[in-house]
Parts: sequence; structure tokens; C-alpha cells
Amino acid sequence: MPTYGIGDSTLRALGGEAAVRELVDRFYDAMQRLPEARVILALHPDDLTLSRDKLTAFLTGWMGGPSRYRERFGPIAIPMAHRHLPIGVEERDAWLNCMATALDEMQVDAELKAYLLAQLRHPAEMCRTR
Repeated sequence: MPTYGIGDSTLRALGGEAAVRELVDRFYDAMQRLPEARVILALHPDDLTLSRDKLTAFLTGWMGGPSRYRERFGPIAIPMAHRHLPIGVEERDAWLNCMATALDEMQVDAELKAYLLAQLRHPAEMCRTR
């Protein structure tokens, strides 16, 4: 049984930084095409380049890799960074659904997928502002 959440074990299990970028690209692609994600797509700028870069950098460090986000953008407090956005249950669930879709498209191992979604649920919940 694999162990996640220790050092860079989660990042390695996913496939490294290139796999994080693929995950983020698939995540935003899902956000652009899934009808239930329109609510969160509307919270983003039309050009998703910076959003993709920031999420890739954040997830790389969050999975135990290098602190790319801090290196490029400075420190982050997830709830504070999102407090200006109207995020409720629908938005949280749409975000998690896009992530689940991206993980499915990458054919991520079921155990790793379950771990990632469970761990991501906490920061997603912390971003709720309404």
C-alpha cells in the first residue's frame, strides 16, 4: 500500500512536476467544457495562463515538491487569496469535480485519486465565503 503525504511521495506518485502541469491543464480544460463548472469559470479571467501557472506552482509544493509558488509569487494563504470571490458549496463542488475529472483523464491510480480528492477537499472547503 503506497504512502502519500510524506516528503515528496505524493508528487512522485503522480509522476512529478510535468504530471502536475498535465493535471492542471486537464483541470482547466474540464472547467471550460463542463456545464456545472460555468459557475467557477466565471470567477476566472478570460486568459487562464496565470491561473494555470499559479495552480501548478501551488500543487507542486502542496504535494511535497519544491516551493514553486512561494519562489514566484510569494507566500499564500488559500482562504485569504480567495476571500474576494463568492465561493459556496456549488463552487467548491464544481472545483472538486473538475479535479476528479482531470485525475480520471490521467488515469491516476484509484487510491492516489481518492487521497488527493480527500486532501484537496479541505482547502476547497476553507475557500467557502458564503
